[in-house]
Amino acid sequence: MLRTHKCGQLRADHAGQTVTLCGWVHNLRDFGGAKFIVLRDRWGIVQVTVAPESPESTRRVAEELRDEFVVQVTGLVATRPEGQANPKMATGEIEIRANSLVILNRSEVPPFTPSQIETPNEDLRLKYRYLDLRRKGMQDSLLLRHRLVKSIRDYFDELEFVEVETPILGKSTPEGARDYLVPSRVHPGSFYALPQSPQIYKQLMMIAGYDRYIQIARCFRDEDLRADRQPEFTQLDMEMSFVEAEDILTTIDGLMQRLVRDLRGEELQLPLPRMTYDEAMRRFGHDAPDLRFGMELVDCTHLAAKADFRVFRSVAEAGNKVRGINVKGAAEKFSRKRIDELTTYVQEDFGAKGLAWFKVEAGTLNSPIAKNFSASLLQEFKQAMGGEDGDMLLFVADTWEISCKALNGLRRRLGAELQLYDPNQLHLSWVVEFPMFEYDPAEQRWNAMHHPFTAPRPQDLANLKQAPGDARAVAYDLIINGFEAGGGTIRIHDASTQQVVFELLGMDAATSKDRFGFLLDALSYGAPPHGGIALGVDRLAMLFAGLDNIRDCIAFPKTARASDLMSGAPSAVEEKQLKELSLLLAKK
Repeated sequence: MLRTHKCGQLRADHAGQTVTLCGWVHNLRDFGGAKFIVLRDRWGIVQVTVAPESPESTRRVAEELRDEFVVQVTGLVATRPEGQANPKMATGEIEIRANSLVILNRSEVPPFTPSQIETPNEDLRLKYRYLDLRRKGMQDSLLLRHRLVKSIRDYFDELEFVEVETPILGKSTPEGARDYLVPSRVHPGSFYALPQSPQIYKQLMMIAGYDRYIQIARCFRDEDLRADRQPEFTQLDMEMSFVEAEDILTTIDGLMQRLVRDLRGEELQLPLPRMTYDEAMRRFGHDAPDLRFGMELVDCTHLAAKADFRVFRSVAEAGNKVRGINVKGAAEKFSRKRIDELTTYVQEDFGAKGLAWFKVEAGTLNSPIAKNFSASLLQEFKQAMGGEDGDMLLFVADTWEISCKALNGLRRRLGAELQLYDPNQLHLSWVVEFPMFEYDPAEQRWNAMHHPFTAPRPQDLANLKQAPGDARAVAYDLIINGFEAGGGTIRIHDASTQQVVFELLGMDAATSKDRFGFLLDALSYGAPPHGGIALGVDRLAMLFAGLDNIRDCIAFPKTARASDLMSGAPSAVEEKQLKELSLLLAKK
């Protein structure tokens, strides 16, 4: 080994020992005859002192040093002089008095350094990711991710789950996000698909009798990206046999309790709270509500129908919704300019027609539109909204869908801007009983809300043919701080019900046989009742680390345009490679 100790390892009780360290020059300070070098490795930083009495060869090498040079230092561990200890450094009580200094490698002047206070812009960080990964924040998030995955594996091993790897090269089954396709050289004109998830394979593991399966699985989806999505990502994939939804939820409750304890040193109270999909949409306008603060949606359509205000009344009479939120104690914070900004926000981002508002002042509601309401009706609105002096009431009058989207967006934005919650707090809950299907008017067909293999509630079996829109699924999502951290279902385990669902999704017998024939065959050979869940490992790491960008907990992520600024991927390939794969590129 080129070193005897790690930089962040040394303490006062090492004083008097001669040690050898290796690392990067974090920063340099020159005080006349003495040089102070902060040396960094993965375990931390330590101060190295090159004094006038150090060997001449050591002082000569120290003159050559620059930020990010890789060096080896041998020296004596000494306690710092009285009054010079640095309480901000774990190693701040000691320093290394260098006897020998060797440059192991030099560095060009970097575009940014891990020691600088300002975070570089993201494109620069992604282009020089190997430099960005040297920053403490990035190292902390990746180390937390490592501990998270280890805790997951330990937890499921204790519960007798078996970790099984499933194929990366599989069959394309287009239903959802676009597949990433891989052309086959030995089967010209045919393609593999990278897995969007190991969904079918884990069901086959249950049919094969393995009973309890997990995998830390790589998944790929060719879809538009956001701050919390990537084209390739990692998920915890879990499946169990002979279970009901309660068994899955209880198992994941225990996992979350374990992760909160291992990663944050806190105790999570179980069971996690639950609400139905319908309740989440009614109270919060979204199926992944942020429950760290209140500001629930209130339906005032019945009151709007009595108003002389044409906008409210016409919406109510058309069968649409007038719903609002109460921003407690915020009336004085809302200038007309800010209200105009929020109005533009709900119009441009969510397609809302506008934003109505009232301030609660002296026991009544004040607004330019208040003249269109009787005094008694204003009091009814105030009572329905729980309004008190100083509150700000905001309303959207529109369709159910737009009122949900606009008020959810408004609620989240104001919750963050008004600092209504502790950003370091974790709030975990379940949303259950999702609809089986959602109707696509453009395609004039039903789409699966989760995926085509989701089982309906037993009491909704008849609705599959009679009223698909009323059928509810045995489906559940884990919600953390307003993010969907994972989702799962109990699966269909008989071929006949599976075929009914395929037909509802527009797949006739021939199409479903072509796409999923191997699954339908497997279901006919004694499939047990089974179900499972998939949790996003990247998203869990982001949430547990208190980050707001999923790229900050992935070592080598892609941009929002699915490109790698560091390596240049995706890139053109040689004509020879295309010919081997029997591919001909269309001209732009």
